Amino acid sequence: MASKLTSEERTRALEPLLRTGRWVLVNDRDAINKTFTFTDFNQAFAFMTAVALKAEKMDHHPEWFNVYNKVEITLSTHDCQGLSIRDIDLAKFIDQTAASKAQ
Repeated sequence: MASKLTSEERTRALEPLLRTGRWVLVNDRDAINKTFTFTDFNQAFAFMTAVALKAEKMDHHPEWFNVYNKVEITLSTHDCQGLSIRDIDLAKFIDQTAASKAQ
């Protein structure tokens, strides 16, 4: 079972995502969110497929919403009802994957 990030872990792990990754904290919830925009639906779907395969391996599934070329993702660990290192790891993978799919 995952545990919530401590204050120190939150500062160290979240700050780079919030500063450079354009992830944002979700109001009224211990979660982060980011919207990705791709060229078209095929590119968005390829991105979602890559993220889905990684999430399944991690047994850590994002909340997401897709319309055409936009994918909105919210990360929070349901087991601990807040942010855990699993969310940070998946967010980093998501950012790397989005960068590779946008090329």
